[in-house]
Order: sequence, then structure tokens, then C-alpha cells
Amino acid sequence: MITEYEIEPVPGLPAPLPRGERIVWQGKPEWRTLARTAFHTRMVAGYFTLLTIVAAIGSGGNVFGIAMTALSGVACVALLSLIAWGTARGAVYTLTDKRLVLRIGIALPKCINLPLTLVGSVDLVTRADGTGDVALNVTGAQNLGYVALWPHARPWKLSKPQPMLRSIPEAEQVGALIARLCLAASPQRQASPAIPQPSVHSYGEAVAA
Repeated sequence: MITEYEIEPVPGLPAPLPRGERIVWQGKPEWRTLARTAFHTRMVAGYFTLLTIVAAIGSGGNVFGIAMTALSGVACVALLSLIAWGTARGAVYTLTDKRLVLRIGIALPKCINLPLTLVGSVDLVTRADGTGDVALNVTGAQNLGYVALWPHARPWKLSKPQPMLRSIPEAEQVGALIARLCLAASPQRQASPAIPQPSVHSYGEAVAA
């Protein structure tokens, strides 16, 4: 369920926790990694570097044209980095023993409440610096929209969006923790081998930070 709110009585949560529910973990994206992986700042920088080289070769030494191309690249990378910083600053991922809450949004925060009983599997991609992305395969009917989630959504899963914890430190441990809590939240899964068991699956090779 997605809700919008302005008051935050508990950091990362739109309301105080119900009696008997406790916070197990809280985290947020590492903005530099988020800039590289979600906003593709390195790719954009490489593109403008190539464009600057082409401009230098084809302009016959037009310094102004070369400088403008280079400055355009710097401005684009700076803008994307600023958006990534704002996205990371406005995001808080909260894991309780009953649900996962994604507080996202830069201007107006919105909150996504995901009961752990609805998590069918936990998919993971890790990086050399220990950060990674944890994607959650939600079972059953849902009203999550890809645009509303982005960039906190697994890429290319448009028809059935998967919420994703982006660029978080110690992603492997967090993914395993979520899987364990999903099992604890659904005793019927443990009792019946016919029901899929939430577990951590890697969907990408480890990549350099």
C-alpha cells in the first residue's frame, strides 16, 4: 500500500509502531553508488567525454565549442549526482518483524508498506564495496506502480514491479535477514513444503564499485 504524508512521528514511518511490532533494521541508499547505478553518471560522463573528443577533432580547434561540450557534460553529471543525493537523503528503508516500509520521495514523502507475508523471494545483486540492491518479489495482487516506486524498483520489471532497496551497505546480510523474517512471519510456509520458501537469490554478478 502506498500513502503520502507530511508528518513523521517515527523516523522513516508515517505512524508509531503498533504494540508488539519492533524495528529490526533501518538503512538508506549510499548516494554515490546510487548515482552510478541508478542515474548512470559514469555512462553519461563517458558519453560526453567521447562527444568532446569528437568535437575537438571535427571543430578544427574551436575552443569555445569544445569547452561548451565539456561543460555540458559536467553540468549533466552534477545534476544527476544532485538528484541521486536528494533521492538517497529522502529515502529510509525500515524493516520490522512484520513488514518492510519504504519511505521515499524528495519533495513529498510517500510510504510503501509491504507485509512480509507477501514477499515470495528476495533477489540480490552485490558490489565489490559491499553495497548492493535487494529486490522483493511480491506475491498476490498488488497496486504498486513502477513510476511511483522508481528508482526504488527493480529495473525492467514493468508489468509486475518489484520494490528494491537500492545501493544499501551490507546488502547480502540485509537480504538474508529479510528472508529469515519472512519465514518467521509465515509459519504456514515452514509447515508446508508445497508453499514457496523465501530465500535469497543472486540475479547479478558482483560488480566493481
